[in-house]
Amino acid sequence: MMLKPARLLLVLIAMAAAPAFAQNVATVNGKPIAAAKVEQIVKQVVAQGKQTDSPQLRDAIKKDLVAREVMIQEADKQGFGTRSEVKQALENARQSIVINAMLADYVRKNPVKDAEAKAEYDKYKAQMGDKEYHARHILVATEEEAKAIVAKLKTGGKFEELAKQSKDGSAANGGDLDWASPANYVPEFSKAMIALQKGAITETPVKTQYGFHVIKLEDTRAAKVPPFEEVKQQVTESLQQRKLQAFREDLMKKAKIQ
Repeated sequence: MMLKPARLLLVLIAMAAAPAFAQNVATVNGKPIAAAKVEQIVKQVVAQGKQTDSPQLRDAIKKDLVAREVMIQEADKQGFGTRSEVKQALENARQSIVINAMLADYVRKNPVKDAEAKAEYDKYKAQMGDKEYHARHILVATEEEAKAIVAKLKTGGKFEELAKQSKDGSAANGGDLDWASPANYVPEFSKAMIALQKGAITETPVKTQYGFHVIKLEDTRAAKVPPFEEVKQQVTESLQQRKLQAFREDLMKKAKIQ
Protein backbone atom coordinates (compact mmCIF):
# COMPACT_ATOMS: atom_id res chain seq x y z
CA MET A 1 0.00 0.00 0.00
CA MET A 2 1.41 3.35 -1.00
CA LEU A 3 1.37 6.15 1.62
CA LYS A 4 0.02 9.53 0.69
CA PRO A 5 2.67 12.26 0.48
CA ALA A 6 1.41 14.03 3.64
CA ARG A 7 1.42 10.82 5.71
CA LEU A 8 4.83 9.84 4.34
CA LEU A 9 6.21 13.22 5.45
CA LEU A 10 4.92 12.67 9.01
CA VAL A 11 6.53 9.22 9.19
CA LEU A 12 9.87 10.58 7.99
CA ILE A 13 9.73 13.41 10.55
CA ALA A 14 8.99 10.94 13.34
CA MET A 15 11.83 8.66 12.25
CA ALA A 16 14.25 11.56 12.17
CA ALA A 17 13.09 12.86 15.56
CA ALA A 18 13.26 9.51 17.39
CA PRO A 19 17.05 9.11 17.43
CA ALA A 20 17.53 12.73 18.52
CA PHE A 21 15.13 12.22 21.44
CA ALA A 22 16.93 9.01 22.40
CA GLN A 23 20.23 10.87 22.52
CA ASN A 24 19.03 13.07 25.41
CA VAL A 25 17.98 12.08 28.92
CA ALA A 26 16.33 15.42 29.71
CA THR A 27 15.99 19.05 28.68
CA VAL A 28 16.25 22.04 31.00
CA ASN A 29 14.57 25.18 29.73
CA GLY A 30 15.00 23.84 26.23
CA LYS A 31 18.66 22.84 26.64
CA PRO A 32 19.23 19.08 26.21
CA ILE A 33 21.32 16.89 28.50
CA ALA A 34 22.95 14.22 26.35
CA ALA A 35 22.64 10.54 27.22
CA ALA A 36 26.30 10.23 26.24
CA LYS A 37 27.19 12.47 29.17
CA VAL A 38 25.42 10.12 31.58
CA GLU A 39 27.22 7.16 30.00
CA GLN A 40 30.60 8.86 30.42
CA ILE A 41 30.03 9.57 34.12
CA VAL A 42 28.70 6.05 34.73
CA LYS A 43 31.88 4.60 33.23
CA GLN A 44 34.06 6.86 35.38
CA VAL A 45 32.22 5.96 38.61
CA VAL A 46 32.26 2.22 37.83
CA ALA A 47 35.95 2.35 36.85
CA GLN A 48 36.78 3.87 40.24
CA GLY A 49 35.21 0.81 41.84
CA LYS A 50 32.90 2.86 44.04
CA GLN A 51 29.61 1.60 42.58
CA THR A 52 28.25 -0.81 39.99
CA ASP A 53 26.17 0.21 37.00
CA SER A 54 22.50 0.25 37.99
CA PRO A 55 19.25 2.12 37.28
CA GLN A 56 19.62 3.84 40.66
CA LEU A 57 23.10 5.09 39.80
CA ARG A 58 21.98 6.35 36.40
CA ASP A 59 18.98 8.09 37.92
CA ALA A 60 21.17 9.80 40.54
CA ILE A 61 23.60 10.97 37.85
CA LYS A 62 20.76 12.26 35.71
CA LYS A 63 19.30 14.21 38.65
CA ASP A 64 22.70 15.70 39.42
CA LEU A 65 23.21 16.78 35.79
CA VAL A 66 19.75 18.35 35.71
CA ALA A 67 20.43 20.22 38.97
CA ARG A 68 23.79 21.45 37.67
CA GLU A 69 22.21 22.64 34.43
CA VAL A 70 19.51 24.55 36.35
CA MET A 71 22.20 26.18 38.51
CA ILE A 72 24.52 27.09 35.64
CA GLN A 73 21.66 28.61 33.66
CA GLU A 74 20.76 30.79 36.63
CA ALA A 75 24.41 31.72 37.25
CA ASP A 76 24.80 32.71 33.60
CA LYS A 77 21.59 34.71 33.76
CA GLN A 78 22.99 36.66 36.70
CA GLY A 79 26.22 37.31 34.83
CA PHE A 80 28.63 35.37 37.04
CA GLY A 81 30.39 33.94 33.98
CA THR A 82 31.49 37.44 32.93
CA ARG A 83 33.16 38.34 36.22
CA SER A 84 36.94 38.70 35.98
CA GLU A 85 37.72 36.45 38.95
CA VAL A 86 35.48 33.72 37.54
CA LYS A 87 37.09 34.01 34.10
CA GLN A 88 40.53 33.71 35.71
CA ALA A 89 39.46 30.64 37.69
CA LEU A 90 38.07 29.08 34.52
CA GLU A 91 41.32 29.75 32.67
CA ASN A 92 43.33 28.21 35.52
CA ALA A 93 41.09 25.14 35.46
CA ARG A 94 41.37 24.91 31.66
CA GLN A 95 45.16 25.03 31.86
CA SER A 96 45.26 22.32 34.54
CA ILE A 97 42.96 20.02 32.56
CA VAL A 98 44.86 20.47 29.30
CA ILE A 99 48.28 20.08 30.95
CA ASN A 100 47.19 16.97 32.82
CA ALA A 101 45.85 15.48 29.60
CA MET A 102 49.20 16.13 27.90
CA LEU A 103 51.14 14.60 30.80
CA ALA A 104 48.87 11.55 30.86
CA ASP A 105 49.50 11.10 27.15
CA TYR A 106 53.26 11.40 27.74
CA VAL A 107 53.08 8.69 30.40
CA ARG A 108 51.19 6.39 28.03
CA LYS A 109 53.77 6.90 25.29
CA ASN A 110 56.79 6.69 27.62
CA PRO A 111 56.05 3.94 30.14
CA VAL A 112 58.66 2.76 32.62
CA LYS A 113 59.94 -0.63 31.45
CA ASP A 114 60.38 -3.50 33.87
CA ALA A 115 64.11 -3.53 33.11
CA GLU A 116 64.37 0.14 34.13
CA ALA A 117 62.55 -0.51 37.39
CA LYS A 118 64.75 -3.53 38.17
CA ALA A 119 67.93 -1.55 37.46
CA GLU A 120 66.76 1.20 39.81
CA TYR A 121 65.94 -1.37 42.49
CA ASP A 122 69.38 -2.98 42.16
CA LYS A 123 71.02 0.44 42.43
CA TYR A 124 69.04 1.22 45.58
CA LYS A 125 69.87 -2.19 47.05
CA ALA A 126 73.57 -1.61 46.43
CA GLN A 127 73.41 1.82 48.10
CA MET A 128 71.65 0.34 51.11
CA GLY A 129 74.55 -2.06 51.72
CA ASP A 130 74.29 -5.24 53.74
CA LYS A 131 73.96 -3.61 57.17
CA GLU A 132 71.56 -1.33 59.01
CA TYR A 133 72.62 0.81 61.95
CA HIS A 134 70.70 1.87 65.04
CA ALA A 135 72.24 5.15 66.19
CA ARG A 136 71.56 8.12 68.43
CA HIS A 137 73.00 11.59 68.03
CA ILE A 138 73.15 15.00 69.64
CA LEU A 139 73.34 17.98 67.26
CA VAL A 140 74.66 21.34 68.46
CA ALA A 141 75.79 24.55 66.79
CA THR A 142 79.44 24.70 67.86
CA GLU A 143 82.36 22.35 68.32
CA GLU A 144 82.85 23.63 71.89
CA GLU A 145 79.31 22.56 72.82
CA ALA A 146 79.87 19.15 71.28
CA LYS A 147 83.17 18.66 73.14
CA ALA A 148 81.48 19.61 76.42
CA ILE A 149 78.84 16.93 75.79
CA VAL A 150 81.54 14.32 75.07
CA ALA A 151 83.24 15.25 78.35
CA LYS A 152 79.99 14.83 80.30
CA LEU A 153 79.37 11.45 78.69
CA LYS A 154 82.84 10.28 79.75
CA THR A 155 82.09 11.18 83.36
CA GLY A 156 78.84 9.22 83.49
CA GLY A 157 76.35 11.55 81.79
CA LYS A 158 73.37 9.82 80.17
CA PHE A 159 73.18 10.19 76.41
CA GLU A 160 69.36 10.31 76.40
CA GLU A 161 69.33 13.15 78.92
CA LEU A 162 72.01 15.19 77.18
CA ALA A 163 70.21 14.68 73.85
CA LYS A 164 67.41 16.97 75.08
CA GLN A 165 69.60 19.96 74.15
CA SER A 166 70.00 18.68 70.57
CA LYS A 167 68.87 20.92 67.71
CA ASP A 168 67.52 17.88 65.88
CA GLY A 169 63.92 16.69 65.98
CA SER A 170 65.09 13.48 67.62
CA ALA A 171 65.92 15.39 70.83
CA ALA A 172 62.59 14.51 72.44
CA ASN A 173 63.33 10.85 71.81
CA GLY A 174 66.78 10.76 73.34
CA GLY A 175 68.43 11.43 69.97
CA ASP A 176 67.18 8.09 68.65
CA LEU A 177 67.47 7.76 64.85
CA ASP A 178 66.07 4.21 64.75
CA TRP A 179 67.34 1.63 62.24
CA ALA A 180 68.63 3.03 58.96
CA SER A 181 71.12 2.50 56.18
CA PRO A 182 74.29 4.63 56.15
CA ALA A 183 73.07 5.89 52.76
CA ASN A 184 70.31 7.78 54.57
CA TYR A 185 72.82 10.16 56.16
CA VAL A 186 75.30 12.71 54.85
CA PRO A 187 78.74 11.16 54.14
CA GLU A 188 80.54 12.68 57.16
CA PHE A 189 77.92 11.32 59.54
CA SER A 190 77.84 7.87 57.92
CA LYS A 191 81.61 7.49 57.93
CA ALA A 192 81.85 8.28 61.64
CA MET A 193 78.86 6.08 62.53
CA ILE A 194 80.02 2.91 60.76
CA ALA A 195 83.50 3.26 62.35
CA LEU A 196 82.01 2.88 65.85
CA GLN A 197 81.80 -0.30 67.88
CA LYS A 198 78.49 -1.26 69.46
CA GLY A 199 77.77 1.03 72.44
CA ALA A 200 80.59 3.48 71.61
CA ILE A 201 80.36 7.24 70.99
CA THR A 202 82.35 9.57 68.77
CA GLU A 203 84.97 11.18 71.01
CA THR A 204 85.69 13.79 68.34
CA PRO A 205 82.62 15.86 67.27
CA VAL A 206 81.51 15.16 63.71
CA LYS A 207 81.04 18.26 61.58
CA THR A 208 78.36 18.28 58.85
CA GLN A 209 76.38 20.94 57.05
CA TYR A 210 73.91 20.88 59.96
CA GLY A 211 76.36 21.52 62.80
CA PHE A 212 78.37 19.30 65.14
CA HIS A 213 77.25 15.80 66.09
CA VAL A 214 78.01 13.46 68.93
CA ILE A 215 77.04 9.98 67.75
CA LYS A 216 76.36 6.80 69.68
CA LEU A 217 76.02 3.44 67.95
CA GLU A 218 73.44 1.24 69.66
CA ASP A 219 73.60 -1.82 67.40
CA THR A 220 73.89 -3.20 63.86
CA ARG A 221 71.96 -5.87 61.95
CA ALA A 222 71.69 -7.37 58.48
CA ALA A 223 69.87 -5.03 56.09
CA LYS A 224 66.26 -5.88 55.35
CA VAL A 225 65.52 -5.00 51.73
CA PRO A 226 62.06 -6.02 50.46
CA PRO A 227 62.00 -8.18 47.31
CA PHE A 228 61.65 -6.42 43.96
CA GLU A 229 58.09 -7.60 43.29
CA GLU A 230 57.00 -6.11 46.59
CA VAL A 231 58.21 -2.61 45.74
CA LYS A 232 58.01 -2.73 41.95
CA GLN A 233 54.97 -0.44 41.80
CA GLN A 234 56.59 2.18 44.04
CA VAL A 235 59.83 2.10 42.07
CA THR A 236 57.94 2.38 38.78
CA GLU A 237 55.93 5.37 40.01
CA SER A 238 59.08 7.09 41.27
CA LEU A 239 60.80 6.63 37.91
CA GLN A 240 57.71 7.87 36.07
CA GLN A 241 57.75 11.04 38.16
CA ARG A 242 61.39 11.54 37.24
CA LYS A 243 60.55 11.16 33.56
CA LEU A 244 57.77 13.73 33.89
CA GLN A 245 60.11 16.11 35.69
CA ALA A 246 62.72 15.71 32.94
CA PHE A 247 60.00 16.34 30.34
CA ARG A 248 58.98 19.57 32.09
CA GLU A 249 62.59 20.73 32.43
CA ASP A 250 63.24 20.02 28.75
CA LEU A 251 60.23 22.12 27.75
CA MET A 252 61.43 24.94 30.01
CA LYS A 253 64.89 24.88 28.41
CA LYS A 254 63.41 25.07 24.92
CA ALA A 255 61.05 27.91 25.78
CA LYS A 256 62.06 31.52 25.12
CA ILE A 257 61.59 33.10 28.55
CA GLN A 258 62.40 36.79 29.02
